[in-house]
Amino acid sequence: MSASAGAELLDYISWPSVECLNAQPAHGAANALKQGYREDDGLWLESDTDEQLLLHIQFNQAVKLSGLVIKAEAGGTAPRTVKLFTNQPSLGFSEAASERPTQEFALSDDDLVGRPLTLRFVKFQNVTTLSVFIEDNRGGEDTTRVQKISLLGQPAEKMDVAAIKKVGEEEG
Repeated sequence: MSASAGAELLDYISWPSVECLNAQPAHGAANALKQGYREDDGLWLESDTDEQLLLHIQFNQAVKLSGLVIKAEAGGTAPRTVKLFTNQPSLGFSEAASERPTQEFALSDDDLVGRPLTLRFVKFQNVTTLSVFIEDNRGGEDTTRVQKISLLGQPAEKMDVAAIKKVGEEEG
């Protein structure tokens, strides 16, 4: 991952608030979001009744997102269309399918091997909730399987302009 993409934001995820709609109970969101992906660990995120997944990730403070990594095995269960929505925690499947996303990706084979997808800087500056809608998969399979999802960025710390001026006055 490039240094400009930012660090992984695991520490900023509000884990009790993470929700994934249409995930198989044994293969939920935490499997894909948590620590390092290993092909032999048996952990992945998989849809349940059809190929769609809707993942809501709430952060414990506002963040600036700069990149997204999605790893999946090549084949028909790999995600194809991914739509990202910011700060819409109650977004449902019908809204995700019909509303305009903050950013959308049509994933290629190269995208699924862990290459960071660059997010539009100005659209992801003050994010408290990220909704990841996996609309379909690459082979029309009944389920979609994701090995790893990494969110890259940094906290959106608020800058106290008065404090900066005060420090500048003390030095001058």
